[in-house]
Amino acid sequence: MASVETAAEHERILREIESTDTNCIGPTLRSVYDGQEHGLFMDKLEGRIRNHDREIEKMCNHHFQGFVDSITELLKVRGEAQKLKSQVTDTNRRVQDDGKELLTAMDELRQCRLQQRNIATTIDKLAHCLPMLEMYSKLQEQMRAKRYYPALRTLEQLELSCLPQAGQYRFCGIMAENIPLLRTQIRDVSMSDLKDFLESIRKHSEKIGETAMKQAQVQRSLDSALSHQQSAGSGRRVRKEVGQSTELTGQGGSPQSEQDSGILDVEDEEEDEVPGAHELVDFSPVYRCLHIYTVLGARDTFESYYRKQRRKQARLVLQPHSNMHETLDGYRRYFNQIVGFFVVEDHVLHTTQGLVNRAYVEELWELALSKTTAALRTHSSYCTDPDLLLDLKNLIVLFADTLQGYGFPVNQLFDMLLEIRDQYGEILLKKWNGTFRQILDQDNYSPISVVSEEEYRCILGQFPFHDPELDKMAFPKKVPFSGFVPKVYMQLKEFIYACLKFSEDLHLSSSEIDDMIRKSTNLLLTRTLSNCLQYAIKKKNVSLAELVQIIINTTHLEQSCHFLEGFISNITNVPSDAINATKLYGTSTFKDARHAAEEEIYTSLNQKIDQFLQLADYDWMATQPKGQPSDYLSDLITFLCSTFSVFTNLPGKVIEHATMSGKVAQTACMSACKHLSTSMLQLLLEADVRQVSMGALHQFNVDVKECERFARAGPVPGFQGDTLLLAFIDLRQLLDLFTQWDWSTYLADYGRPTCKYLRVNPHTALALLEKVSRAMKDTSRKNNVFAQFRKNERDKQKLIDTVIKQLRNLISAQQS
Repeated sequence: MASVETAAEHERILREIESTDTNCIGPTLRSVYDGQEHGLFMDKLEGRIRNHDREIEKMCNHHFQGFVDSITELLKVRGEAQKLKSQVTDTNRRVQDDGKELLTAMDELRQCRLQQRNIATTIDKLAHCLPMLEMYSKLQEQMRAKRYYPALRTLEQLELSCLPQAGQYRFCGIMAENIPLLRTQIRDVSMSDLKDFLESIRKHSEKIGETAMKQAQVQRSLDSALSHQQSAGSGRRVRKEVGQSTELTGQGGSPQSEQDSGILDVEDEEEDEVPGAHELVDFSPVYRCLHIYTVLGARDTFESYYRKQRRKQARLVLQPHSNMHETLDGYRRYFNQIVGFFVVEDHVLHTTQGLVNRAYVEELWELALSKTTAALRTHSSYCTDPDLLLDLKNLIVLFADTLQGYGFPVNQLFDMLLEIRDQYGEILLKKWNGTFRQILDQDNYSPISVVSEEEYRCILGQFPFHDPELDKMAFPKKVPFSGFVPKVYMQLKEFIYACLKFSEDLHLSSSEIDDMIRKSTNLLLTRTLSNCLQYAIKKKNVSLAELVQIIINTTHLEQSCHFLEGFISNITNVPSDAINATKLYGTSTFKDARHAAEEEIYTSLNQKIDQFLQLADYDWMATQPKGQPSDYLSDLITFLCSTFSVFTNLPGKVIEHATMSGKVAQTACMSACKHLSTSMLQLLLEADVRQVSMGALHQFNVDVKECERFARAGPVPGFQGDTLLLAFIDLRQLLDLFTQWDWSTYLADYGRPTCKYLRVNPHTALALLEKVSRAMKDTSRKNNVFAQFRKNERDKQKLIDTVIKQLRNLISAQQS
């Protein structure tokens, strides 16, 4: 059974080998080798091969005769073929010989046709390339002419339109390769031009700013001339107009100008025409570079670079020179550079679309305001010249008005000017302090002598003085005040004018200006002038006549205060009686000065009296009086009489100060008499004077009577009755008590309002009585050793001892 299956399998494999492609019999043969009947299969394969060989042999035998017949026929045809070949070769030779000229002509024709075709093709290609070549030639011409923005447009057109239409040529490839290089070259050159422009405007900012400020000054002059048609605070300013030659249209079209310089030459223009500040600058490099970078797709890069460079330039411009405060030109150059910088930025803002925006410009302006105000505060603080500070204020106002005309807010500058105004006021006060001191030092403190009508009118023009009686007097005549009165009054007006000058153009209302002037004037009166007058009054070696003249002068200056009020009202157009108007303190200032002069008179008189009293040389142990006043007292009274005669020049009525004629003279006279009385009493009670005789007391009584005679004579008119005698009442009652020896009355009436010796103090009486007692004891002991045995003297001594005891009891009773 196994052999049958094996035989069948082998048969199948053989059929498969016979019918299958040789490339696919691998698996079949593998199955044979995998089996166990390999030898048997080989035997069957050999048998099968023998069978096929027998079949092939049979077939070959069957077709062999036909093959032989065919070979025989081919051999017969070979001869004919040789003949035909000879004929064909001969015919071909003849044809070749005959067609050789034709072939030559045909070849020439072919070449001509080829050349014609090539020429036509070349003409056609050249026709396509000619616009591109012309465009490239135009590009080269624009590059040589430095017209970079049109060159960039041409380059763009060449790249997008011409080169794609021209075809794939080697020169087109070279051009295409050069396009990025040309773009880079244009970008670099335009950036170089921009850098040159930035450097140029940095150098010429001062000139640009100077022109802009001149325009603002001209406009201010026109506004001032037409102020009656315009409101005072309209604030019209110079406003620039954008030049048509640099205006951009659409999306920021190509700039008209191809100039590369940053600053135009304007020296050839007519002198009468002041060019606009922006017209001094050729902005074409900025516009050109902006458009080039826009086309190149790098606008953001260009904007960032431009703003960064301008910020750096702004910081340089805003950095002042260390010596800027020394001259006005230093401030002017500083302001010109700042104005020039912002004029350029404002023009760029209005003539470009987005290169700079309002926020960027405002940021720069805020930086400039902070830097400028800080620099001005610092440098102006060094200034000590009011004229320079006033010029600086005018320059700052022009600077602010100029920039306000370009739309920049300048309120901070005007606020800073108010700070500088305070500094200006302090500088003015220092200057006027020196002026007042010089006037007071150089004054002769004598009434002004006038010899002609012209001179008199000149004085009246300088100082508001009117005296009908003096007007009627013939020349020469004297004005009651000295020269410093009109000089001080004129200086007060000059000070007011100086304050007014600084307040002009600060955009302040009339009431604000009036208030500022009045406050500054009050400072001048209450601080500066008051200190100067005090200095003149308190200085050494000032005479009584000078003090009297100072009183006269301050009286007239006090009377002129309401004229100063009217003067301020006239220049500020604010009535002095307005609700919020500040009142001048001149009246109190001159009153205080006059009071100080009066006190100085009183003090000086007392010092003179003390000097005379130092010459007193009393013989306190004299037995008999000389019978006439002491020499020192006579000299003192003579001095007082001559001194009080000077007071007759004082004004009869001092405003709100006196109600009777000669109040100052009366007060001075009363003060001198009181001081003389007190000093003489102190002289009598000095501790160094241990003993006082009755003779000395009588001599002292003679001197007191001389003083009373002086007081009774009325050295100064205006005293009622014996008022001046009251200055010596203490001395008189004390001396009467001792000379009349009326102790019983004194002791009996002491403490009663009607007491005869009401002004005698028991301490004073005790001290003097003890001195008299000691003198009596010493005199008796020296003159008569038996004097103590005399009854009268013993009784008198006992009386003195009794009175002393009673006085001590009286004092003890008072103290308890």
